[in-house]
Amino acid sequence: MAREKGKKQELCKKQNHRRATFKFMAPEAQSVLLAGDFNSWNTDTHPLKRTSNGVWEISINLSPGGYQYRFLVDGQWRNDPNCTTFAPNPFGSENCIITLE
Repeated sequence: MAREKGKKQELCKKQNHRRATFKFMAPEAQSVLLAGDFNSWNTDTHPLKRTSNGVWEISINLSPGGYQYRFLVDGQWRNDPNCTTFAPNPFGSENCIITLE
């Protein structure tokens, strides 16, 4: 397992990727999913895992740049409460923006 993790980290460095961690506090939620322009807004590809303190989280590798995203919490779209930069979306709400250097 440690060897596999080392290979992933090395590949990440070669491809100039950055590790981005997304977190959402929702102790009562049954599911929290991450969707954004980095995964074509596909809610099936990045489910978050619940930690023992009710925080849901996921870490993914992304190339440097800016990405729009939102969380789908028990079927309801939610913004990241820790996000400070937003962009309007065509549905009358806003998407969060994360920028990786």
